[in-house]
Amino acid sequence: MAVGLLAVVPVGAGCGGQSKSSAAAPTGVLHVVAAENFWGSIASQLGGNRVQVNSVITNPATDPHDYEPTAADARTIAGARMVVVNGIGYDPWADKLIAANPISGRIVLNVGDLVGIKPGGNPHRWYSPPDVQLMIDSIVRDYDKLDPEDSGYFAQQKTRLEAKGLAQYKQLIATIRHKYSGVPVGASESMFAPLAQALGLKVLTPPTFLKAISEGTEPTAGDKTTIDRQIGQKQIKVWVFNSQNSTPDVKRITDAARKRGIPVATITETLVPASASFQDWQSRQLQEFAVALAQATGR
Repeated sequence: MAVGLLAVVPVGAGCGGQSKSSAAAPTGVLHVVAAENFWGSIASQLGGNRVQVNSVITNPATDPHDYEPTAADARTIAGARMVVVNGIGYDPWADKLIAANPISGRIVLNVGDLVGIKPGGNPHRWYSPPDVQLMIDSIVRDYDKLDPEDSGYFAQQKTRLEAKGLAQYKQLIATIRHKYSGVPVGASESMFAPLAQALGLKVLTPPTFLKAISEGTEPTAGDKTTIDRQIGQKQIKVWVFNSQNSTPDVKRITDAARKRGIPVATITETLVPASASFQDWQSRQLQEFAVALAQATGR
């Protein structure tokens, strides 16, 4: 995961991204800050015009693990009534900013705490459809606490997102699971593991390799040998890699998969483009993955 500069991309609240300004929200509008834009997109759609959402991490080149917050980030969080953080060791800088800028009555929604995963576990919960649903439920509950008068409005926003906004995303997941459950695949890092579970796919890549690449540590020679054998013998049908974290090992393995005729599917860690909604981003990746699975299996 490459480390880059912060770039706040202006997106209207109704577009599923984060709002343009880091200034205080207008009177009567909840000011919410999300550490990452994939959660910010969901929070923005659920909040509609009653909520202003700012996301800190929006640049696809920025590594949330190693991000160095700015003074502007501190000011943004200082005025937030609610902060959404991923937790699980993914964005430790966010907790420090929150502690340094306390505000009475603020709600901090920590994804790891919500889904019961501690640091050291797989932090990529936005790739877990069940956890995404838990986040949707929790965000709306927290909005109700902060703005009970608009509870009915938030319920409508939730219904709209679940029934319409996420319809294609849910349908693609169901279709892939029905057609390709049990298909063996390989992946460059642990980010794909929660989605693979939801899709019913069998990830053959050693878990220790997945974790090493995700955490920026050196994978073992044994794991690399195992993956080379899986590709050489075409034990995996599709290779999935995070294009935002193409280490020399990942690049070599990805090139080897292509040369062996194994379809390669690409996923990214954050919204691409940065202005996309969560569901448009995820649906596009799922569509591309379905094409790769069809090519690999002939189904």
